[in-house]
Amino acid sequence: MPTILFLVSALFLYFYTYPPPSSSTKMASEHSSKSIYDFTVKDIRGNDVSLSDYRGKVLLIVNVASKCGLTQSNYKELNALYENYKNKGLEILAFPCNQFAGQEPGNNEEIQEVVCTMFKAEFPIFDKAAPDIRKILQKLSTKKCCFCCLFVQQPSDSGNRVIIDVNGKNTAPLFKFLKSEKSGYFGDAINWNFTKFLADKEGKVVARYAPTTSPLKFEKDIQNQLESS
Repeated sequence: MPTILFLVSALFLYFYTYPPPSSSTKMASEHSSKSIYDFTVKDIRGNDVSLSDYRGKVLLIVNVASKCGLTQSNYKELNALYENYKNKGLEILAFPCNQFAGQEPGNNEEIQEVVCTMFKAEFPIFDKAAPDIRKILQKLSTKKCCFCCLFVQQPSDSGNRVIIDVNGKNTAPLFKFLKSEKSGYFGDAINWNFTKFLADKEGKVVARYAPTTSPLKFEKDIQNQLESS
């Protein structure tokens, strides 16, 4: 019962302070970016990377985790795809995420070490998605929700503090765009690690695959994009 009361209170606080945007405002925000080339992200070392650097490439964008039940199989097949198609125009962009059951707990240096040594990945790894949202929820000491933005969960003195973010206002901009372009089976929310987005050579999102969809199962889709003019 205390947990339910806390969640209701959190919902009330959130919507009272930050009311939902109008549909026209939300639509304008989602469509202000025309392609993934409009975004700049940070790599695993904290350097800014403009995704326009990948112009003309076919991109597979994945939120990854090191301790997930899907980790071994996904990294194995992602490595196979990268080995087969990296010289033909495929690039895989991996974004570590600790949002789902705390399955990517390390810092950037630790993540890079694990990815390179344990999983032998050679494709680019980016910054762990946990920017600060203290301007929004400073008193609650939360961090920015990285991908699905259904909730933010952070430790506190009395245990895990849960903040509902139904509107997804705090989603990382790139993933907000990806979700707006391609919804999943249960709406646009990213529900777990290893959700995959495929973008064509013009930076348009052309497909989305569930965490449980093995990378090799959509190899033909990648081939088709690589062969397109």
